Amino acid sequence: MAAALTERSCLELNAVARSPPRRLQEVVFNPPGTAPLPAGRYGDSAGGFCYQESAQVAAVTRNRFVRWTTSGDTVELVEESLDVNLLNNAVRLCIRGCPFLPGGVHFCELQSHLVILLITGQTVHRLFLPHPARMYRSELITESPMQSVFTDFGKIDFRDPSSYCTIPNVPGLAPNSVASAAWLSSEGEALFALPSASGGIFVLKLPPHDAPGTVSVVELKQSSVMQRLLTGWMPTAIRGDCGPSDLPVSLSVHCLEHDAFLFALCQDHKLRMWSYKDQMCLMVADLLEFIPVSRDLRLAAGTGHRLRLAFSQSLGLYLGVYMHAPKRGQFCVFQLVSTESSRYSLDHISSLFSSQETLVDFALTSAEIWALWHNEENQTVVKYINFEQNVAGQWNQVFVQPLPEEEVTVRHDQDPRETYLEYLFMPGRFTNAAIQKALQIFSQGTERHMDLTWDELKKEVTLAVESEFQGSVTEYECSPEEFWQLQVEFWSKFYACCLQYQEAISQPLALLLNPYTSMVCLLKKGSLSFLMPCPWVDHLYLLSNEHLLTEDDAAIFDDLEMSRDVVCLVQCLRLIGESISMEMAFSMEMACSRLQPPEKAAEQILEDLIANDTENVLEEIHSKLQEIRNPIHAIGVLIREMDYEMDTDMERAPHLSLQLNLSQLYGSGTAGSVLCWGVCKIATIRFLICRDLLILQQLLLRLGDPMVLGGGQLFQSQQDLLHRTSPLLLSYYLIRWASQCLASDVPVDTLESNLQHLSVLELADTTAVTPHKLVSSPQTIVELFFQEVARKHIISRLFLQPNTSLAETSLNWPHLVTAIVADFLPLLWPSNPGFLFPECLMGSCQYTQLQEYIRLLQPWCHVNMGSCCFMMGRCYLVMGEGHKALDCFRQAASEVGREEFLDRLIQPEEGEMVSTPRLQYYNKVLRLLDMVGLPELVIQLATLAIMESADDWRSQATLRTCIFKHHLDLGHNNEAYVALTQNPDPGRQLDCLRQLVVVLCERSQLQDLVEFPYINLHNEVVGIIESHARAVDLMNHNYYELLYAFHIYRHNYRKAGTVMFEYGMRLGREVRTLRGLQKQGNCFLAALNCLRLIRPEYAWIVQPAPGAVYERPGASPKRSHDGECAAVPTSHQIEILELEDLERECVLARIRLTLVQHDLLTAAVAGNSTPEETVALLIRAGLFDTAITLCQTFKLSLTPVFEGLTFKCIQLQLGGEAAQAEAWEWLAANQLSSLVNTKECSATDEAWRLLSSYLERYPSQNSLYQCCVINKLLAHGIPLPNWLINSYKKVDAAELLRLYLNYNLLEEAVDLVLEYVDAVLGKGHRYFGMELPLSATAPMVWLPYTAIDQLLQALQGSTTNHYNVVLYQKLNDKMEAYQQKVNVVTHDNLYRRN
Repeated sequence: MAAALTERSCLELNAVARSPPRRLQEVVFNPPGTAPLPAGRYGDSAGGFCYQESAQVAAVTRNRFVRWTTSGDTVELVEESLDVNLLNNAVRLCIRGCPFLPGGVHFCELQSHLVILLITGQTVHRLFLPHPARMYRSELITESPMQSVFTDFGKIDFRDPSSYCTIPNVPGLAPNSVASAAWLSSEGEALFALPSASGGIFVLKLPPHDAPGTVSVVELKQSSVMQRLLTGWMPTAIRGDCGPSDLPVSLSVHCLEHDAFLFALCQDHKLRMWSYKDQMCLMVADLLEFIPVSRDLRLAAGTGHRLRLAFSQSLGLYLGVYMHAPKRGQFCVFQLVSTESSRYSLDHISSLFSSQETLVDFALTSAEIWALWHNEENQTVVKYINFEQNVAGQWNQVFVQPLPEEEVTVRHDQDPRETYLEYLFMPGRFTNAAIQKALQIFSQGTERHMDLTWDELKKEVTLAVESEFQGSVTEYECSPEEFWQLQVEFWSKFYACCLQYQEAISQPLALLLNPYTSMVCLLKKGSLSFLMPCPWVDHLYLLSNEHLLTEDDAAIFDDLEMSRDVVCLVQCLRLIGESISMEMAFSMEMACSRLQPPEKAAEQILEDLIANDTENVLEEIHSKLQEIRNPIHAIGVLIREMDYEMDTDMERAPHLSLQLNLSQLYGSGTAGSVLCWGVCKIATIRFLICRDLLILQQLLLRLGDPMVLGGGQLFQSQQDLLHRTSPLLLSYYLIRWASQCLASDVPVDTLESNLQHLSVLELADTTAVTPHKLVSSPQTIVELFFQEVARKHIISRLFLQPNTSLAETSLNWPHLVTAIVADFLPLLWPSNPGFLFPECLMGSCQYTQLQEYIRLLQPWCHVNMGSCCFMMGRCYLVMGEGHKALDCFRQAASEVGREEFLDRLIQPEEGEMVSTPRLQYYNKVLRLLDMVGLPELVIQLATLAIMESADDWRSQATLRTCIFKHHLDLGHNNEAYVALTQNPDPGRQLDCLRQLVVVLCERSQLQDLVEFPYINLHNEVVGIIESHARAVDLMNHNYYELLYAFHIYRHNYRKAGTVMFEYGMRLGREVRTLRGLQKQGNCFLAALNCLRLIRPEYAWIVQPAPGAVYERPGASPKRSHDGECAAVPTSHQIEILELEDLERECVLARIRLTLVQHDLLTAAVAGNSTPEETVALLIRAGLFDTAITLCQTFKLSLTPVFEGLTFKCIQLQLGGEAAQAEAWEWLAANQLSSLVNTKECSATDEAWRLLSSYLERYPSQNSLYQCCVINKLLAHGIPLPNWLINSYKKVDAAELLRLYLNYNLLEEAVDLVLEYVDAVLGKGHRYFGMELPLSATAPMVWLPYTAIDQLLQALQGSTTNHYNVVLYQKLNDKMEAYQQKVNVVTHDNLYRRN
């Protein structure tokens, strides 16, 4: 049962559709066997259906209802929800050729199905849809949107014989009545009650859909005697011309468990009640007994009568009857009463009179009547009355939404296009459908404008009007005045089209009253609106004068005199409001927009009123003021009632209970639009109240009448009230502006970027900042705030707070909508400490709107000033105005610690160092500026923050580090160095120094890096550069060269030399390429030069340890093959390198380079090779001159060189032509003393000659080199060249003999011995290096007897070889001859001595 409204009046809240017209499911059915009837036979109608559990908090069908409109043979069905956005919620059904009876759509709710019963002029239909409770379980509904009950409407089989039936010709449908009723019986039968062509009622019955059966017709008729008794006195005008007297003009049904009472209000002014089960008329009541009767009324047919039923479990069945009479009407309310003998009668409850002309519809509850009229000007009038409590019969008004102004005033200083577009697309004025229809007509059907969004529609309208305007301008030149006038003409033409279609769409057709939630809706042709209780302040201000006079007796407050004072005060305000012209009203609007004091504007308006007061309104106001006992107190009461300022912030919302499904309560787009429009309406009305109140206060100050003001001592109180009224007016102006300001659609990438910025501020997870969901319908920023943030706060306050009366299982719309709006306004109130609204705008990227909001707010609102400055800074950041943003952030810093939003902003992270609140604020802003990429602003703000942190060295270190980082990023090297040196934290200072070195090296700004003074940081910077030098790739970074330059700049030549020597060593080890060896040579030369610049006694360096370059901080531990950490190598003995050592290293490096230039393949091994290894590589490459030079430098034996050259000769001697060709290359790399270039000269000859020249050029002790050459040749079985034999015979014939014996060359050995003996005996002694042969006077000579004996023994042992026997004999004979000669010489010598 609907609860009575305690408020005096109601406001209409339009759910204005700014989205494109919804896509309807189109279904067309052609009933077989029917002839088309005229489409306009019946008028348009509308109605609705509310689910039984729509008021239950835990129900799936909570706050859901269905509305419908019929037009001709088409019905549109729309399911609405105030909680979730329903999908597929609209269908259009066309039954071809069968226009719908007005009100011919009936709904029946079963446990598992929703049944729709349709009645047309020729057919009846029964449609089954699954009940929403079957589609969803309430505890699982956590997401919006969800599917509508009409989702599967297109799957219905309309041709199924059990789902429809044609109305039979007998008894036939009465042509003069549009009454109908339909219901479901307890057995599942569908019953349709229709007026019979022969009078009375016939009921068409469809069998249950799941049971076999046939269609049957039952006609409810009285007996002939009863018929005569009731109709015998009726005039023929009713019986003949207008049809039977008992023809029903309105039908209603009340279902019982096994029966149904059918109530028929007939055109003979009688109410008949039938029992369908018994097919009996149980009661006939003559309603003329309850109204003033005239002969004309008795003779006229009651075709305009209406009947409504209302049932209450506690009070029973109520009947509401509207008795229509010309130019007046009367409502009668009855209660059905039954006696013990099952006789029924009507108990008259109330009679209510109305002077309205045309009743469109009315609705009945057990306590109220709601009625919808059209007055003589065809304007909509809606009123309601509580017939139980209102004894005086005074109807309560509903302030309906007026149509837009018929004309738009365009001043000459305004652009017509902008003015009209602003007016057309102002939220709440025109629907998308009306503008699209007007656009279609205005464009003369050239294009189809369908499914356009709000912005697209705006562009299309502009193009259409401008193209029409351009096409009509024929003159090439016209004056600005003519141009402006033409623009106004075409835009007003289009505006008239829009107004026409908006008026058609806004035509009300019916009232929808939800008996479970007490919600009342106004159903229109193309839209839907809701009724909201009007607060008493707005109620008094909006009430017409004749109604306002009756309020004198109403006790608004317990103090009756105070109530009368307030009523008189409001009457004065109404007089002022009615006197204000459009220009005066506009001046106040502009004052608020331009941030001018409203008091000044009110004073100017008052002066204009005084100047133009032709009707003595001010005198009337003055006389009214005389009636007020205490105007100051009355004004204070009014101000307090309209002021939503709170001392403390509203508690932030806890998590909504999903078990009760509260998270979705009033979460649909429709609910958001309606509730926010309610806020807009209240803000609009109260802006006018405050405006008029300001003017009245200025009038009071101007009058200065002690009788009015209550004495001079209250003059100051009046001044105080004036200054309280001004912020109140500005607050409502701001809320109204926000309610009409559309939110912008934001691209996804912008949202993601914004979310990153908010995460830096640690606001991304707060309740006021949620990812903005893009919607097809453009929202206002207040709707956006309500959907995303405010709704959860409000619902949690209403339902989840302890000791609240609203925490119940049943919802009541009037109470809830009043409570929600009352809780919503404080969240929007600018002077409250809560800052959720601007925070939501920031989180949703509505920066343009947020900027305008703060602009309108800042001059007069002194609450959250710092938070507003911070928000403005965020706006400037997004707009690219960084310096303005910085100024705002600076201003906001002064309010840190005083405002709730800024306090949340500076909450430290877990584990974060806690500093002063202002420093924490600066830290957050610095992070934000850093993420946005504004290093100059970071530096400025950090410099400012340093002044705040004089006593906090940790914060100073952090800020100095920040300044250093951004100076470095900007390339301000000197400033970065200064910031580094001022850092009080040694650890951070070292980190900054390390970063400075790396960055300047990467940028190749080495001069700055070298020339910085590094006071007290010299060792640190050297260590950093050294560690980087030893840790990075040598060829891609120049840290060693940087360190060399660093030391050279400071004249530290020994350190510079050490650096370059280490660089060269590492190049040899790690960069084994030609380029690496080139750099190595340069490094050693640079190191050599450094030492040559030092005094000789200091010209030394320490040899770098081979492993030192790898033992750097942070390096991973070296492991063995089994994974164990390798032992740290013990420190090596320090080795000192002097100038000579460096010179040798230079030679070695140069020779390595020569080697690699000759053969690139050797680069991999030459870079770090020892001198011995390098010699081997040189020999292999054929660079014998270079090898000899290296050996001489490092005092190495030349033996490897001679062995290598000998082997080359052997290879050439044994090789082919290819080997000869290759040999010329390495031969050319060696300087021969005299090159013989003849055709007969071969590479082999040149090689042998080179060997011979080396043996001559580089003599050795004991002819070591000849020996090694001979040994090499004999080892490879190569015959010795004569020149080698002859040369070696001169120096060591005995060794040659031993070599022959070693390689078993017996013949050569015998020949050598024979020659040797001959030489001793004087035959060719000079060939063996002997100055004198054997003689008694010459020095002693000797023979290698041991070797000769070995030779003889070898020859004697091989007796099987005849040739060896001959050689043996020959040698033996020679030796015997030699012995004889020796004996002779010995005797001669002895003789000579004696």
